Amino acid sequence: MDDLNAILEPGMLVTHPDRPDWGTGQVQSNIAGRVTVNFREQGKVVIDSTRVTLLPVFDE
Repeated sequence: MDDLNAILEPGMLVTHPDRPDWGTGQVQSNIAGRVTVNFREQGKVVIDSTRVTLLPVFDE
């Protein structure tokens, strides 16, 4: 499986496919398959990109 999270860069907006209640998050970093995202309703979360594919948000 390709790592679609590899395109994510700091500043990009994303949502978590399984946790819509977390709201929109802003990517803080993307290093070695670990994506740190600051979600509006959840705070800072580190995502293992081998297990979760975050969904980019292009207009809010």
